[in-house]
Amino acid sequence: LGKCVHDALEWLYIEVKKGRVASIDEVITYYTEKWLEGYKPNIVIVNRTLTAKDYFNKGVVFLIDYYMKHKPFEDGTLELEKKIMIQLDEEGSYKLQGFIDRLVHNVEENRYEVHDYKTAKNLPPQEKMDKDRQLALYAIAIKELFGHDKEVVLIWHYLAHNKKVESKRTNEQLRQLKKETLELIGEIE
Repeated sequence: LGKCVHDALEWLYIEVKKGRVASIDEVITYYTEKWLEGYKPNIVIVNRTLTAKDYFNKGVVFLIDYYMKHKPFEDGTLELEKKIMIQLDEEGSYKLQGFIDRLVHNVEENRYEVHDYKTAKNLPPQEKMDKDRQLALYAIAIKELFGHDKEVVLIWHYLAHNKKVESKRTNEQLRQLKKETLELIGEIE
């Protein structure tokens, strides 16, 4: 479900970057094709009260809701599935690699936005998102690319709830995150 929805949203924004807004029918068709390519009858469905068709239909609802809320998608999307490298130490011995679902330069707000899509049924509290490490690490990479003085906003799209959750980190919080991540690596080693 998550992969197929991600793929459909990525395709939608690729089309937008080409100057064309795909119709919702085209998005659902793309999603359906991806579902059919990837679904195998031996996939185990953990929630026994749901079927593969239930999950497929959830994805359709997620995409319709997202599409209706965000059309015409004129938000300054720069890149999709952007590969980033985060250098954790001065020597370059420790690096992390990640992929940003969608990177936006919001000119109106004069900020960069790291967008991530979630198909989870639970909507986490704001406090949890304000401690999320993954997108905060992505913010480090974006600041290294575009400048430490730039504002970077972390945005999760919880598609099952049709809600957007935002969070920000100060440069000091990001420095602390780098330090904690290096300490964690040290413990593991």
